[in-house]
Amino acid sequence: MPDQQLSIRQKALKVNLARRFYGTFAEIGAGQEVARHFFQAGGASGSIAKTISAYDMVFSDHIYGKETGGRYVCENRLEKMLVREFELLTERLSDVKGKDHQFFAFANTVSALNFQRTNEAHGWLGVRFQDAPGSAPSDVVIHVRMLDPQNILQQDALGIIGVNLTYGTLCLHKEPEQMVRQLMDHLDTGRLEVNFVRVSGPAFAKVDNRLLNLQLVKDGYTQAVMFNEQGEVVLPADYLYKKDILLVRGSYRPPTLVSMDMIKTGLTNFAKSAKINQDEVQTIAEITISTLQEDGDVIANEDFLARVELLCALGQKVLISNFAQYYRLTQYLAKFRARHVGLVLGVYNFKQIFDEEYTNVEGGLMGAMGQLFAPNVHVFVYPYMSEDKKEFLRMESLTVKKEVSHLYSHVKDGGKLHDIKDFHEEWLHIYSRKVLNMIIGNEPGWEKLVPESVAKTINEKCLFGHPCFLDKKRK
Repeated sequence: MPDQQLSIRQKALKVNLARRFYGTFAEIGAGQEVARHFFQAGGASGSIAKTISAYDMVFSDHIYGKETGGRYVCENRLEKMLVREFELLTERLSDVKGKDHQFFAFANTVSALNFQRTNEAHGWLGVRFQDAPGSAPSDVVIHVRMLDPQNILQQDALGIIGVNLTYGTLCLHKEPEQMVRQLMDHLDTGRLEVNFVRVSGPAFAKVDNRLLNLQLVKDGYTQAVMFNEQGEVVLPADYLYKKDILLVRGSYRPPTLVSMDMIKTGLTNFAKSAKINQDEVQTIAEITISTLQEDGDVIANEDFLARVELLCALGQKVLISNFAQYYRLTQYLAKFRARHVGLVLGVYNFKQIFDEEYTNVEGGLMGAMGQLFAPNVHVFVYPYMSEDKKEFLRMESLTVKKEVSHLYSHVKDGGKLHDIKDFHEEWLHIYSRKVLNMIIGNEPGWEKLVPESVAKTINEKCLFGHPCFLDKKRK
């Protein structure tokens, strides 16, 4: 039977009967849901050395140490659990089973829905494992949000994904894309969201975490993933919760002088409008999945990595999202309880808001506009100038369809829609698509249209189809 069709019991049984995996299950919160599946599948004596549920915080602190931040459902806690339990395995059983067994430690720290239904139901799950007897360990770590309306259902979903994670890590780690894809076997996105995955260690020496997290968005397991300025995958909530957020949407193919001007002037205008300190704003460059897609639904990994790498080198955080419509973006940011939100977009992208169909939202266009312009949201519009400099477009010169003109007037008069001020007019003729064509065609002058570090990196790494790879090949 193909792996993707295995039932949860069959996956657990396959691990149990392999007779080469031996490990520990350590679970905090939501009960022993994962270990239970392996016991009930049969043959657990062949794979389980120990199970533990350090449910009481004092007991947990004595075993794994205190969390100085006060949060126990966090990646740091999970890391301590994995390290502690794996070390105990190797310390106590290496002489007995180390020659013919691959040790593993599964751990989770979870906050399921409380009795009052006032908490965020989420959790961290991970596996530390050997890919061969005696080898150095590798890790797979994920973060999930549990969406079921009842605690008992959330526990059930946690047990299922815990088995999928354990089975995938031990049996499919050589096929990382399949390992991630089967995480949601026997679940649907209405029950659980996987919004973070990180692999590390010798078993994943050639695996790029950025691509695995892009896969989460492509497969619909989450709507957005985030990278920090170092290009590392991070949990959006850790950066956005109760913060001031400025989000600048673009294709960034490649990042041009205009791209950076939108970010810099957007930040200045946003901070002034919201009366906040620029240094306290989380500024994010956002790319939607639709702008990454080429030739239908195909996303070129090299193209995606190039955009993320260049933006991070410019000191930007990057959000990859599946929010084609802006109101869905503000819906997403609302769950982080942001203090102020600023959105920066080009004038033509803003006009598109009034041209789209909104059959998927209650209230149609008016409902979408109400969600887009939430009480804490301000929109900043960057101007457009044609290449021949004959057309200059800002909000005051923008026209929309007659049937929605009254709504546009209402939005303008509401004080939450702003023209970007103090932009660099001399850069308005720079278009990413034109620069891209110049790069591909090796036309002179494109380096002056992008930040210096972007030009340097593109030339050194032959990004975006730059033909410099031909010269390197000849050498």
